[in-house]
Amino acid sequence: MTLIKSISGIRGTIGGRIGEALTPLDTVKYAAAYGSYIKSLKVSDAKVVIGRDARVSGVMVSKLVAATLQGLGIDVVDLQLATTPTVELAVAEEGADGGIIITASHNPGQWNALKLLNEEGEFLSAEAGAMILSIAEASDFEFASATKLGTYTTADGYTKSHISQILALPEVDVLAIRQRNFKVAIDCINSVGGIVVPMLLEALGVEHIEKFYCEPTGTFRHNPEPLPENLTHICSQIEHGSYDLGIVVDPDVDRLVLIQENGVPFGEEYTLVAVADYILGLNGGGNTVSNLSSSQALKDVTEKRGGTYHTAAVGEVNVVKTMKATGAIIGGEGNGGIIFPQLHYGRDALVGIALFLTHLARFGKPLSQLKATYPQYHISKNKIELTPDIDLEAILSAIEKKYASNYPVDTQDGVKVSFGKEWVHLRKSNTEPIIRIIAESNSHATADNMAHKLMEDIREIITAR
Repeated sequence: MTLIKSISGIRGTIGGRIGEALTPLDTVKYAAAYGSYIKSLKVSDAKVVIGRDARVSGVMVSKLVAATLQGLGIDVVDLQLATTPTVELAVAEEGADGGIIITASHNPGQWNALKLLNEEGEFLSAEAGAMILSIAEASDFEFASATKLGTYTTADGYTKSHISQILALPEVDVLAIRQRNFKVAIDCINSVGGIVVPMLLEALGVEHIEKFYCEPTGTFRHNPEPLPENLTHICSQIEHGSYDLGIVVDPDVDRLVLIQENGVPFGEEYTLVAVADYILGLNGGGNTVSNLSSSQALKDVTEKRGGTYHTAAVGEVNVVKTMKATGAIIGGEGNGGIIFPQLHYGRDALVGIALFLTHLARFGKPLSQLKATYPQYHISKNKIELTPDIDLEAILSAIEKKYASNYPVDTQDGVKVSFGKEWVHLRKSNTEPIIRIIAESNSHATADNMAHKLMEDIREIITAR
């Protein structure tokens, strides 16, 4: 069983022993720590927005979180089934002091998590996260008396509000989308996307929608991480059907993955690349940001459009911080996460869908031809399970020492070694007990070989110790 505490929130498997998984007592402990942090910022009338994806443990965890916050004297507004970006927008619209999204995002169904937001509907800073963990470890909670308990209300209009705000963006061309008469297949992994994505597509004028796994039962029909190996069903359906594209989202709808009309994945890295290309074209350039594990294709497209590209450490909060510092007009992460600040500073598959369909509609040709216009890179994504005997800091230090004398090395997030336009990035995951090893090249074989070489280096370091 697993419990992970990071800048991405509190994440763990359901069931097991206290302190070793996301048990009910652990849920209450960290919800109370978050609520206590919120109360330290505001003496009275504190309000927190919550929402959840459809996974089977969601109702239980949501009730525990809501009751704990009420017990601290905090008013709770529950969006119930809602996407992560919808909750983020609702925090600001409610004038709330924070938000908690109950979702383990791409993790399998036995996982759940508390994603913690500030008063702007954005992920907490590292400093705020550290404060909450400190409060939790000290069990420094003071609950309210019976006459000062927080209230509990539900709200069901925020999904429609979210879609309305997307439609109102000048960068979204509903007429162009409607005129293309797209036929789209969607896979919403039996979660909240099954409710929201069809609503958005219909509002955009897409009339031909083939739905796969759209019932929000929370029983995922396949591994919920939208990687090619998990999307064989929809790829096969598109390959043997007559579709313009496929749209896939993760359980909380902050990641967007596309399938070409020939059944071949567009590439999760290229979701951001394509949408950024569209936005950069409209603006005649501009700054962009992605994390260190994302494709260099975004840099190439940005510079071709006359803009400037910047990198950030992995994690939405880090990307947002760099976007604000550089005035970026678009950014995100190479896992299909698009951040469009004209709407809000959060990864949002829904605004990504609207911007991408506009781009494709105006392009006027098949999706595979659009893909062919971009630099063709290939990423190899690998991982090594973390065990108690692995000293990650020692491994990172040894890798840096091995390569730094001959190649550029970036250590702002793990170790990234650059070999011209090829690179390898080694870092600890924020969401799983693993070391990620990611490599990119213009060749599949070279990317795999670079990643495997670094994995061999790691194993040699571990053996030597």
